[in-house]
Order: sequence, then C-alpha cells, then structure tokens
Amino acid sequence: MGEEYRSVQLIDGDGEFNFPGVEHFMKATRLAECGLSYAVVSIMGPQSSGKSTLLNRLFQTDFREMDALRGRSQTTKGIWLAKCVGIDPCTVVMDLEGTDGRERGEDDTAFEKQSALFALAISDIVLINMWCHDIGREQAANKPLLKTVFQVMMRLFSPRKTTLLFVIRDKTKTPLEHLEPVLREDIQKIWDSVSRPDAQKDTTLSEFFNLEVTALSSYEEKEIQFENQLGVNKFSANTTGGLAGDRRGVVPASGFSFSAQQIWKVIRENKDLDLPAHKVMVATVRCEEIANEKLSHLTSDERWLELEEAVQSGPVSGFGKKLGSILDAYMSECIKEGSSMTMKAPSEFKLVHPTYQALLGHLRTKFLEKFKNDMEDALKSRKGFASSVRECSQTSILEFDQGCADAAISQADWDTSRVREKLSRDIDAHAHSDTWASIRNLYKHEAENALSEFSSSLSGFELDKVAFDEKIMNLKEFARSVVEKKAREEAGKVLIRMKDRFSTVFSQDKDSMPRVWTGKEDVRKITKNARAEALKLLSVMAAIRLDENPDKIESTLLSTLMDAPIPQEMKPVTSTDPLASSTWEEVSPSNTLITPVQCKSLWRQFKTETEYSVTQAISAQEAHKRGNSVLPPPWAILAIAILGFNELMVLLRNPLYLLVIFVVFLLFKALWVQLDVSSLFQNGLISGFLSLSTRFLPTVMDILRRLADEGQGQPHVPQNPQHPPLDPLSFRRDSQRQAQLSNPPVPDASSSSSTLSSPRSGVECPATSHMVKEQ
Repeated sequence: MGEEYRSVQLIDGDGEFNFPGVEHFMKATRLAECGLSYAVVSIMGPQSSGKSTLLNRLFQTDFREMDALRGRSQTTKGIWLAKCVGIDPCTVVMDLEGTDGRERGEDDTAFEKQSALFALAISDIVLINMWCHDIGREQAANKPLLKTVFQVMMRLFSPRKTTLLFVIRDKTKTPLEHLEPVLREDIQKIWDSVSRPDAQKDTTLSEFFNLEVTALSSYEEKEIQFENQLGVNKFSANTTGGLAGDRRGVVPASGFSFSAQQIWKVIRENKDLDLPAHKVMVATVRCEEIANEKLSHLTSDERWLELEEAVQSGPVSGFGKKLGSILDAYMSECIKEGSSMTMKAPSEFKLVHPTYQALLGHLRTKFLEKFKNDMEDALKSRKGFASSVRECSQTSILEFDQGCADAAISQADWDTSRVREKLSRDIDAHAHSDTWASIRNLYKHEAENALSEFSSSLSGFELDKVAFDEKIMNLKEFARSVVEKKAREEAGKVLIRMKDRFSTVFSQDKDSMPRVWTGKEDVRKITKNARAEALKLLSVMAAIRLDENPDKIESTLLSTLMDAPIPQEMKPVTSTDPLASSTWEEVSPSNTLITPVQCKSLWRQFKTETEYSVTQAISAQEAHKRGNSVLPPPWAILAIAILGFNELMVLLRNPLYLLVIFVVFLLFKALWVQLDVSSLFQNGLISGFLSLSTRFLPTVMDILRRLADEGQGQPHVPQNPQHPPLDPLSFRRDSQRQAQLSNPPVPDASSSSSTLSSPRSGVECPATSHMVKEQ
C-alpha cells in the first residue's frame, strides 16, 4: 500500500481535532481535487467487535487491529481517517472508537455521543457493527448505541437522510431473511422510545435514515468464507453507489477539513448543529481561501496591469467587460469546487475596486466639464438660463450613468450613487457660483441680438437720430427691467433658499449620504460650513450685478455674521456695524435687492429657524452616546471602587447612612480648614506630621465646644485668650491697625461730625457719630 493512503488520526482520545494532520492527508491523497465526487463512510460499534478488521478487508486500509493473542482491549482511540484503495469515486472512511469500553468506564459516555453525532453529520453511510447473537435480546449491547444514535440525530435541525448499514457479525445458521425482520422491529422500538421535540413528534424513522442489513461469517473461524462474502455482496460497489443516498449536505472536497473541524467544534461546545447553514459557511470560507490563493496571480496578470495603467490616464471604454473576463478566470475555481452560492466581495474585488473608483472619478470630471461647455453653448444660442441648467444637467448625468454601466462588472454590485450625487452637487455648485456671470452673458447676448434685429426694423422708418436713440434706449431699459424683475422675485424667496441650502449641507455628508449622528461628528464645524453656504447664497441675492462692478457684499456678510456673534434684538446697533446701513458700498440703491439691515434681520430669522436642526443633531449624539455607554457615572465608579457594589447598594437603600457620611465629610472639611493642613506640610512630611499631632486634639476639642455653645445659644469664648493661635493674616491686620493708631489722619471739618473711631479697635461707631450730630 502506498504511503499516501496511510491512515491519520482525525480526533484524538481527548477530543482534540488534528487539523494539520488532516491537511497533510488531503494533500497526499489529492482529496481536494475531487470536488463533489467523493463519499464518506464511517463505522461504529462495541469495542473489540472487529470494526477495524472489517474496514481493512473491505477498503484496503491500514487501521490498527486488535491482537487477540494479547487479550481483548481498546485498540482504536478517538477517530481515525483513511482513503479507500481501488474505489471510484474517491471514498474516505472513518474508524470510530468503540463503545461500551472498559477504559472509559460506564459513566463516561460523552465522547461516544459526540463521535456518533459527528459521524452522522459528516458521513454518507454509517456502518453499525453488531453481533448476531445480540439480535432479539432486550438488553443487547447494540441497543444503547442505537438509542444514542437516534437521540443525537434529533439535535440536527435539518438532517440529511443518512444510510445506516447494519453489519451482522459471526452469522449463525439462522437465515438472514429471518434475522432482518427482527432487527428492523427492534430498531423501530428503539426509535419509538426516544424522546423527540414537539416539531418531530410524528417524524418517522424512514425520514431520517435508509436502513440496510447485511451479514458476515466469523472472521476468526471462517476467514475464507468471510472474504468470499465480502466479494459476493459486492459491498464496495454498493458503498459508493446506491447506498450513498441523500447528499444535500455535502460540501466540496477542498473544504472537508475545515467543515469537519467546525462541526466537531460545535458538537464539543454542546450547540445545536444546523447543517444547511454550516454548508453555506464552509462554501463561503473555502471560496475566500481560493480567492486569496489566486490573488497573487492576479496582481501579476499582464491584462490587469495594462488595464490598471490605462485607467490612471482617464476613462477606459469597455472597462467592465475587460475586467469581468479577467475575474471570470480567477473565479472559475469556485465553480470547479461545486459551490452554488454567490461569492460576495472576495479578495479580487477588493484589489480592483480602487481602480474602479478611479475610473468613476474620471467620469465625474469628464461630465462636469461637459456640463460647463454645454452651458456656454446654450447661453450663446439664446436659451434661457434655468432651462439651460436643467437640460445640460440632465444630459451630463445621463451620459455619466451610461459610463457607469459600461464600467460595471457582472461579478459585483458596486454602488455608484455617491459619485453620481457628487457630480450633481458639483453641477449645482457651478451653476450657483457663476450665477451672475451666466446671467450677464445671457443678458448681453440676448440684448445684442434684440437690438440688432430692432435696429434693422427701424431703418425702414427713416427716424432721426434722437428718436432712433430713444427707441434703442427704451429697448435696453426694458431688457434690463425683465432681469431685475426676475431677480427681485427670487430675492423675495431667499430665506427659503437659504434654509434649503443649509439643510442639504448640514444633513448630508460629502458623499450626499444622510448623516448619522454617532457622536464622532463635529457638529459645530458642520453647522458653520452649512451656515457659510447659506450666507454665500444670501450675498448672491443681495444685489443686481449686471454691470460687472466689484463689491464687498460677500466678505462683509461673512466677516460680520460668521466671525462675530449676532447682536441681540434689544441691543442697540452702533454706527460701527457695517450692516447698520440701508445701502451697500459700491452698489447703487437701484441695484440693491436686500439691504444690509434686511440681511441682518434675515440672518437672525434664519438662525432661529435652523437652530432646531442643530439641537436635534446634538441630542441625537448624546442619545447615541448614552445608548452605547456601558459604564456607570464617574461618582458611581468611584463609590464602587471604594465601597464595593454591595455596600453601595446598601447606602442607596438607606438614606440615613448618606446623611452620616455627609456629616462626617463636613467635620473632616472643618478640621482640614482649621488645621490649615496644606501649610503644615510645606516644610516636609515629618515636620507636618509633628505639627499635626500636636494640634489635632486641641482643634477637635475646640470644634466640639463651638458646636455645643452654638447649640445652647451661648457665644463661644476661647480657652486661652492670652495666647491665641498665631494667624499670619490676623497678625498683618493687627500691625496695620497699630500703625494707623500711632499716626492718625487729620480729620476734615466736614467729616469730623459724621464719623468717630474707637481708639482701641479703630472700628467706626455709628451710634457715637449720631450723638455728635445731635449736639
């Protein structure tokens, strides 16, 4: 037998999955190349019942067999895996540790149940090895095993139909046709006795299993007959043919090791196993692994490198088809694996997506320039400004959509809405920023054409020059009045336009997506930018600019209303306020649409009506922070750290304790101030502690006497008035008083009768002053 077919331990006796060993086994046997064309067979049964011997004779494997001459003991520990020899399609077999073993004992059945569930979940066919003389017995050794098999099968949410092949060992003279009905009846009784969930109360045995029965003679006593029966029964052919049954839960062979590992992990963690969901997960992971393996090849693919370089220069026609054909070559591996699920964002997509985004950027720039050129042509052809903006905008965005469709690939559903919105926003910004320039160009072009036609019409009337010039002037004034009338109508709607502009900038991000206020956004900065955009719109609508005369309206509004706070309504307006005037500098009153005072009023009203949106954004941020905050308030954290959670709850439930703590805090605070602790420790810790120890007890007694005296309504008298405590502040005050007494100021005649000072204290005595006045 070749080295590549040697068995490997899949799971050891302690339940640890041997993933490196299985990966090596798959490479040696080339199992990953089989796709869906493979089968898994497992065997379970009592310990020392000849399971390994049967597999070795049946599938030409090399599982370790028990040496009967050395006694009967456990041979197979855990679960072992091997590839069958001479069977097509590829078949792998698992040899499970025997049940009812002396080594694990009577109570240690956890591994038996786990391995049984593992075999049912991963195998197409499960062989159950049993002794012939156990058939018909009530307490036969195979019944606990069957009951375990049926019980664990109930844990599969959506089980696939598995074939249970009962192999009757050491067959006696009793014909198989007499043994099989008894065995099937026993199996049905075991099935009926197993407790099942309500959803599976009426589930029949045939919905879960295909039951097959075969019998073999004794291998030890009738070895030749045993070998012949294997050939006569054509056991190997049936194993890979009709016995395989339902294969709905099968995963590609390349994902066998990962699938087996994940199933075993779920079983070990005592979780319910959902095979369909597991299949999807395995297929996803395996396709991602294949994509990562092929990623290095894609990065060096000449076709991709040429396409990537071409995109750097500008838009590439047929980008989607070219890229799609390249990706198809690298995604075909998943199709070869037999996975029917749709891949989502594999590594190839992550690699090519930046190039795709760069292409969209080129398209946006291209069609923005197209919009600008189309606008110039439209205005020259005497079309209206608003209609020109609308038509040119629709054309540019439509052609952009066509370019995006040409760049799209069938393998991914990439979103182009953000770039499209940015193009639309750029078009709007260009139309607004160049409003008066466009209006002037349109006005000039239309006026020249009208004057030319009007002059030709007047030439036939032979008017004198005065009358002719008068008619021409009237036409010019009429043309200007039409523009001014329309401008004044729009100026009357400026507040609505400002709020719309503010809402757009404030509520949407740079990609035109609605903002989600999570707490990370700078609301103040966003508000300032949105207000600046609205203020620019106000500056555009503040005056008529058909004469191309420069003005400072925009700079005045930005510096006054954005950089400085807005005065309150009741605050008087000073002459230094540039918005206190009713006219703009360098703008005639006839061209003024909104005066400076009106701009200030509109701005105040605008801020008031948009403040609610700002408040709502701040509230949303605070609500998001509170919703995501898992920590208690800082004071609670400090209290828990000092007291512990249980003690904190006791304090909260007993307010009297809080009162006691508050009183203790006040006493501590009074001691701290009275002792002047911070000054005591200025000269060092040792001197500070010595001073504190000598002053602590007297100070405490003094505080207690004060409290007692105040409680009885008596004034407090210090115990040692001759030697009061030295206080630097009081010492300085006494020194100043002595200096004043030694050098008293000369009283003024007007003040001598109103104020007298006590020679002892230097404090004014109002009563004495009153008596002096009466005298």
